[in-house]
Formats: sequence, C-alpha cells, structure tokens
Amino acid sequence: MTTRVVVVGAGLAGGLCALHAARAGCEVVLLSKGALGDGNTAYAQGGIAAAVGGADDAASHLADTLAAGAGIVDPAAARVLVSAGPAAIDELARLGVAFDRDAAGTLSLGLEGAHGRPRILHAGGDATGAAIQSALNAALDASDVEIRTDTLATEVVVGRGRARGVRALFRGADTTIEADAVVLATGGAGRLFAHTTNPEVATADGIALALRAGARVTDLEFVQFHPTALPGGELVSEAVRGEGAVLRDETGRRFCGDAHPAAELAPRDVVARAIAEVMDRQDGRPVWLDATAIRPTATQTASFLAERFPSIDRRLRARGLDWARRPIPVTPAAHYAMGGVATDIDGRTSIPGLYAVGEVARTGVHGANRLASNSLLEAAVFAARAATALATDEHRAARRDTPTSGAAADPTVGSREGRPSPSAPLTSFSRTALQHLMWQHVGLRRDAAGLRHALTVLDAWGSGPAGPRSVREHEDANLLLVASTLTRAALARPRSLGSHHRSDDAPDHAAAPALFSHKVA
Repeated sequence: MTTRVVVVGAGLAGGLCALHAARAGCEVVLLSKGALGDGNTAYAQGGIAAAVGGADDAASHLADTLAAGAGIVDPAAARVLVSAGPAAIDELARLGVAFDRDAAGTLSLGLEGAHGRPRILHAGGDATGAAIQSALNAALDASDVEIRTDTLATEVVVGRGRARGVRALFRGADTTIEADAVVLATGGAGRLFAHTTNPEVATADGIALALRAGARVTDLEFVQFHPTALPGGELVSEAVRGEGAVLRDETGRRFCGDAHPAAELAPRDVVARAIAEVMDRQDGRPVWLDATAIRPTATQTASFLAERFPSIDRRLRARGLDWARRPIPVTPAAHYAMGGVATDIDGRTSIPGLYAVGEVARTGVHGANRLASNSLLEAAVFAARAATALATDEHRAARRDTPTSGAAADPTVGSREGRPSPSAPLTSFSRTALQHLMWQHVGLRRDAAGLRHALTVLDAWGSGPAGPRSVREHEDANLLLVASTLTRAALARPRSLGSHHRSDDAPDHAAAPALFSHKVA
C-alpha cells in the first residue's frame, strides 16, 4: 500500500519535504493555512549559510554553529547540517533559485554575526527567501503533490499509539484527512510577542498540535530576538551590519563594543540585549542603525544599498527614510524559535508516524542561540532527511482503523515551579494583550516575578472558547497554550543561557537543567 502523507505547512521545510516524499513514491497532501507560501520563508532577507567558499569548510561552519549555541547544540545534528550544506544549495539551484554571483560568475558570499568566514548566499540581494519560495511554489505546482490552501490543521489524529492523520478547518467546515504519516512544518511562534518580524500566520500552530497530541516539546524558552527591526516590526537584515553599518545611541555614540569584542557582529542575543539596555536609558526610544559610511560618499552608499538591499531600500524610501544619508531607528523584535517539537536527525518525533521539520522542530542544531542564516539551511537539510525516513519507515497502521483524538490539551501540565496566585490583577484576553504580556515579562529579559505574573494571567485566560471555533479562535488557543508552556520553561531555567536571559540570575543559583521538556499527557 502506498504511504499517504499529510504535510502541514508549505514553506521551505514543508514544501521540500512534500516534493521529496512524492518523488519517493508517497501520496502527499500539502496543507497551507493561507495561500501557498504565506509563511516565514518568503520573508527571509539575510540568506542561507553553507560552506561553499574555497576558503571555507564544514569544520569551520560547525565550530561557529557550536559556539553560537551556547554549549547545548547537539554536535551530531549540527554535523549533519553543515556537511549537507553544499548539496542543499545545489538542490535549491536546480529548483531554480538564482543565487547572487559576482562579475566572474563566482557565488557572492556575505558575512554575518558570529560567522568566522563569509558563507552567506543571497538571491536578489535581500530577497533570498522570496526567491526560494517562488522556485519552490513552481516545483510544487508541477509535481504530483495535492495542495490544499486556506486549510488550518486543528488536531493530529492519534490512534493505537501513532499519528493517523489530521483534523482540519476549511472555509468553516471541519474535515478529517487520514494518513500513514503526518509532517509538521508550520514555522514559528513569533506572534506571541508584541514586536516581531514574523508574518501574521506565525501563531505557534505546530507546537500546539504536537502538545495536544502528546508529543515531546522542548527548549521553548530559547527565543531569538533579532536586534534590528523597524519600530513597526519590519526586519532590517543582519547583512546590513555585515556590510559595515553600525549601531548608535541617540547621542551618536557607537555602543555595541561595550558588550562584545565583535561589536555589531556579536551573536544576536548579545546585540539585542545591548540595544535594549540603551533603549531603557533612552526612556524606550529606538537606537539608530547607521549605514551612511558604508561607502566613501553618500551617492556611492545610496547606489550600493539600493543594489545590495533592494527590498529594504524600497521599503525605507516608501517610509521617507533616506538611509544612505541618515541613520534609521531600530528596535529588537522576536524573530526565531530555537525550541520546538523534539526530533531526531530524521525528523521523527516521540509519536510514531509524526514528524517535524523547519522552525517548528527542535533538531538540536541551534542550541540556545541560532547562528545567523542557519535556519533556511536547517529547513532544507532536515526536510529531505525526514522525507526519506517517512518513505522507508514501516507504517503498519492501516488507515481503516478507527482514529482517536490526541491527548487532551492541558496547559497546566509540566513544571509547577512558581505556581501563580489566582488573585493577581488581570486584564481581559485579546491577542494584543497576550502579545504585550509576553513581550514585557517573557521577552528579551526575564525574572521570576515577571514570569510568575505572566503565568497568573495566562492561566486565568485559559485556552479560549470551547466548541466550534473560527480560524482566529483556533490560533488564539494555540498561542495561549504555547505561551503558557514557554513561560513555564523559562521559569524552570533560573540561569541565563544564550537567548534566555534572566536578570535575576545569581552565581549561587543551582545549575539549570540541561533540557526542559514539556509533554501534555
């Protein structure tokens, strides 16, 4: 019997996994919550990292990945990532991604924070993600993959100990899609926070699906905040700093060197916190990203920025910002989730038949702080590996067996440390209120009092309305469940590590657990 696969999410990880699975002979149904390619992939500006330069190698890329991850990167998974990098780039090129090259036809390689060598490939300057998504969409349209857009997966169907399909909402109607294997590729959870570079669709759906199904989820406390976004949340790529832009406070002083010898090219968590500290001293006003001296004259700078960063340049000029002549205001914003659904190096989760790839997965390659531009590479490498695994794993569960629901969601299961008091003052639930709560107390800097307060509010808000739900209500329930789980994970780790910064960290604290795992059962 042909293996039937449902892939939930149609970005690079989901789309590439679907293509590989179809090529391996599987019957594949690809679900996209919105239009094809509405997720984070198309928004990726910085590029994709791979050791393809003549002076570079996998060992150097591995060393940088391990160092950025603050000591908890899985070395075996990271070795798989960097070793497969050149082949992943070749595959994307075959799909039609035109990576930028110099006049001699050699791949143009950029430098980003915490990379020891230039190894960042771009397409269309700062439009790498859009170029990848466009090529992927064309390949999917030409494939045998069945594509269902505007379809929100609401539950992983679990029966007799394995995943057997999903329940989904399409135009207000509930439906069940039976399968031998389910792949979660839903992206991240950026919409948990008031300031984020993520699109509207990044509502933690895949992590919530996994939690309710009873799958193991871990490391949610590690959220990467991108240092430089416009006050409205639009990303200004780290590659701009890689080209020589610097950060200044409102007096014009360059300050990042105070925090790290690499200054603006230090790991993202270091730069983001340095900005936050300066903003605190400035009563919350943004800092300034200064690209005016990248080239000797303003005219040369303007020409370079328009050619190297065409998308950013257009957006800034549409706002009336001439960044070739004047610095632009920037703030940190939630950008990427290092934690997620725990998988092995082939995408398998703790539930047979359930796989996870891309940002929703915790493969172990990012540790506590993702190395810049490793995310697209992770999506490509592990999507292909998961497709091979699901095509060859023995799926003996017949689809005709009556499916049962996954484990009931209980966001209170897990660490009970600092169980909040129900008497704390509360506000009414809204998505905006949730996002501001998370930004204030579970954002760049955390402490026990703020985390306990956040849990009090989250517990009072519960998991949303019971009974039939709209897409918006399903998303809100997902955000609430994951917000609670993430906050408990942050409270359970009293020591700062990578992107998880505890302002109440003290040397006499007991050592934090190496891994915080949450499983709804």
